[in-house]
Amino acid sequence: MRTATLFSLFAASLLQAQKPVPIWPKGAPGETVAMEEKDTTDANAKLVAGRRLMRITGVTSPTITVYPAPKEKRTGAAVLVSPGGGYNILAFDLEGTEVCQWLNSIGVTGVLLKYRVPARKGTERELAPLQDAQRAIRVVRAHAADWVVNPERVGALGFSAGGHLTAALSNRFGDRTYDPQDEADKLSSRPDFAALIYPAYLTESNEGQRLAADMKITAQTPPTFLLQAEDDGVKVENSLIYYAALKQAQVPAEMHLFANGGHGYGLRRTELPITAWPQLAEKWMRGLGVMSNAHTH
Repeated sequence: MRTATLFSLFAASLLQAQKPVPIWPKGAPGETVAMEEKDTTDANAKLVAGRRLMRITGVTSPTITVYPAPKEKRTGAAVLVSPGGGYNILAFDLEGTEVCQWLNSIGVTGVLLKYRVPARKGTERELAPLQDAQRAIRVVRAHAADWVVNPERVGALGFSAGGHLTAALSNRFGDRTYDPQDEADKLSSRPDFAALIYPAYLTESNEGQRLAADMKITAQTPPTFLLQAEDDGVKVENSLIYYAALKQAQVPAEMHLFANGGHGYGLRRTELPITAWPQLAEKWMRGLGVMSNAHTH
């Protein structure tokens, strides 16, 4: 597909985004002081594929924004999208809005999670984001009829720290990380499938040779797609070791490694082959059967 055509699809789907929905009816757990939510990008910020990106921080009121799949393409699948940013910021357009727009172009409803950042002092860095992600999956399932999605086809996709968050969501869905809020919290927070794009923190350290202690992979971990470049500053062992653990637990998994690509490219196309990964992810989802040919009405 030509770049101009791809961006026209993105622009069209952007118009379909609903208003952000607060995921906590009485405010997020443990939040007592509101931070200033802002975009920290400045004129000297690194460009990705020739363009700047949003770096959102100070999030104390997490939301989801639903990008409904176009009716004529709708497959019934939905994907919770978690941007990266080291649990300090959210690369909100590069790894968020643009990803939801791509999902729309293939008939999938995108659900963009604006989770709490920066990491809260005195707690594990992913606790508040994991609470937000678990709650978000449940809210999507609770509103499946309203948003025309199949509650048994709700996946998750994350980048960098968002990839770690997606992995935590995939393995800690049995953990009670917050007190139930309403009927939605009776529903499962386990994603039906998961995609980790240049994930971070999956090993005991960036140079680690063992899986991080919080990654309790079991046979119930959802089918997983992994993608990373060998020249990524976040070492490729994050994907390799996680993949090996998935295979040991007999979890269906697909991994793609590329020689070049670095880190933090989202799905902005460049001359590097790795930036064509969305086509690989689409084929993987179709292979899982989560994107049926029949439209959901």
